[in-house]
Amino acid sequence: MRQNCKNTVFPPKPLWLRQKVHSATEFNSVVKLLKSKRILTVCKEANCPNIGECFSRRTATFLILGENCTRSCRFCAVNHEAPKPPDPDEPSRIAETVRTMGLMYVVITSVTRDDLSDGGAGHFAATISEIRKSTPEARIEVLVPDFRGSEKALLMVVQANPDVINHNIETVKRLYPAVRPEAEYSRSLELLKRARLMDTSILTKSGIMLGMGETQEELRRVFVDILDAGCKILTLGQYLQPSTEHYPVKRYVHPEEFDNLREIALEMGFQKVASGPLVRSSYHADELFQVNTPARSRLLTENEHENK
Repeated sequence: MRQNCKNTVFPPKPLWLRQKVHSATEFNSVVKLLKSKRILTVCKEANCPNIGECFSRRTATFLILGENCTRSCRFCAVNHEAPKPPDPDEPSRIAETVRTMGLMYVVITSVTRDDLSDGGAGHFAATISEIRKSTPEARIEVLVPDFRGSEKALLMVVQANPDVINHNIETVKRLYPAVRPEAEYSRSLELLKRARLMDTSILTKSGIMLGMGETQEELRRVFVDILDAGCKILTLGQYLQPSTEHYPVKRYVHPEEFDNLREIALEMGFQKVASGPLVRSSYHADELFQVNTPARSRLLTENEHENK
């Protein structure tokens, strides 16, 4: 049942969540380009706090399959109205935009489309294919929904040959009924595990939001579960309540605690961890990777990264 948060008062944000001012020229250039190509971004639709920085760096996370989600996760700012049919021209428009922006690392995500028989997997595959044709040297990361547990749908995405498959666990198991009532903790872990089994050359990645009421012990348990699913890339960020209608922020996690959690996760076996208040699953995603061969990207170890 959806919790009534209308009377919730936003706790004051700490200084470390304040955003820096970035280049308006580059920002406006990206906005204009995206508008002309009729391209949606999760940066805008989900009210990402990093939109100013990312657009100013001429990067963006493309949102496919429309702006309306078929689920009502309590943390998400994306619309929940009835979705429209997929736009068959969208993959080619995104590929053209990638080429125009000169992107060498592309992140694609989508709303959840439980109304579609394949959950939108075919549209993901088509988008990957179009980008491969126009910018074959680009690395592609896809942040996918759970496809309601469909192995067939996931295989469609895997066979399109992305470099990274990302699926966010989002929060600890105990909070799923309150935060993600239409999702399943075990199903999300299974997706990560299956993706690795289907193609071990594809890297898998996941993310968790902090400040929703989780405990340190529960976080460690999630870390173990994600590692057991074969996933070695992790992002940790602060949950920010989009409105008083959404799940409330329980606390703002201090940057030092994010640093500590990063060290814990690395000691437990993760190869790369991005951890900080403003970290999101696609934030500076390109910086987590280093090109190894023309066919595939790989992770840098911590020592290699420090020596570059």
